[in-house]
Amino acid sequence: MLYIAVLLLAISFIAYRRYYPVKRIQCMRELGRTIVDIRHYHEVHDSKGLVMPYAYLKRFYSEIPQGSVHVIAEDRVELNLGVRFLRKKDFQVRSYELAACKC
Repeated sequence: MLYIAVLLLAISFIAYRRYYPVKRIQCMRELGRTIVDIRHYHEVHDSKGLVMPYAYLKRFYSEIPQGSVHVIAEDRVELNLGVRFLRKKDFQVRSYELAACKC
């Protein structure tokens, strides 16, 4: 019974990180913020900011200037994971943009 409880707890934690929406960010583009594009390299055609896919954030997050950040992501799962990681590293993510739908 304990194994089932631990397994359910682990599954719920993983599902929370990936699928539960991140709070206190707005879907809009604001000027004056560092733009971090966390889409894959082959999906980015005309980014005006720093292109750093989510898979490379753990290695290269120190190249992002500290302060307010605007995140561009491909979908909601990538956005949730990227924003949670950047917030954990003390970045202030204030706005986001999804590539598939413009706000």
